[in-house]
Amino acid sequence: MEPRTAEQLAQDYTAMGHSVDLINAIIAGEQMADDSAEDRQDCVDRNVQHLELMVAKDDWGDEDMTAVNAAISSGNGYTA
Repeated sequence: MEPRTAEQLAQDYTAMGHSVDLINAIIAGEQMADDSAEDRQDCVDRNVQHLELMVAKDDWGDEDMTAVNAAISSGNGYTA
């Protein structure tokens, strides 16, 4: 696989932030509150999987993964 460019890394990191925000908002009841528990769970699960795949990549520089790891942990513990 070809290494990601700096632009791709930045885009991926931004997308990870969106997943973090969504996971946290669903858990806090700020998003998808009117959706079914199954839909909320599916959304959290999909976003956690995305974060787990992305954080495992070995070409990150000095990006702070604290919020990402916290969202993975929170998402894995979430039950809608």
